[in-house]
Amino acid sequence: MADASPILIAPSILSADFAAMGEEVAAATRAGADWLHIDIMDGHFVPNLTFGPPMVRALRPHSHLPFDVHLMIEPADPLLEAFAAAGADHIHVHVEGNPHVHRSLQTIRALGKKAGVAICPATPPEAVSYLLDLADVILVMTVNPGFGGQRFLESQLPKIRTLREMVTASKRDIVIGVDGGVDPLVMPLAAAAGANMFVSGTAVFGQADYAMAIAHLRQAGAGVPN
Repeated sequence: MADASPILIAPSILSADFAAMGEEVAAATRAGADWLHIDIMDGHFVPNLTFGPPMVRALRPHSHLPFDVHLMIEPADPLLEAFAAAGADHIHVHVEGNPHVHRSLQTIRALGKKAGVAICPATPPEAVSYLLDLADVILVMTVNPGFGGQRFLESQLPKIRTLREMVTASKRDIVIGVDGGVDPLVMPLAAAAGANMFVSGTAVFGQADYAMAIAHLRQAGAGVPN
């Protein structure tokens, strides 16, 4: 079961209007988002190409919220400093594409940022067992990374439960996030499994009223008994 941590909603700008990105980020901020999730894809680690440090820097003045930067790139180490300098508050690196991920997390922390470790659907939870002392966030991909708008993989729920047990045993305050296919129907399932941060793209930016969309997500997640 989820712990008593508050529900955190992190709209993903991958689903925002690219022609009005600053306005979209400001609108999600006003609508009550907790974090803003920025997917960085390199066309190599994942089959898509999105943003770089200049986009993070350009968006930074449009929101006071933490920028949750998800590096779906291989390798990530050469760009950690650039994303930190551009305005990232949290930086996630994947265990699958970064063989020295322990060092990557050390570097992120040394840059004064929160360190996140992300895992793909086929990666077992044990892959992060020796990283818990450095991780501030564990990001569970609940779709295969690379594209927005995919359907949530319920096969990831047992993984989330195992990770919650691991985090509880570690006695560390680690956020467990889910990224992919998150909507009001998915929220109670993932929250019950132990997630407390939810990346959502089309369920926020694909809706007419961002504030109402975020409120519905939060209500769905918070309705799970702790």
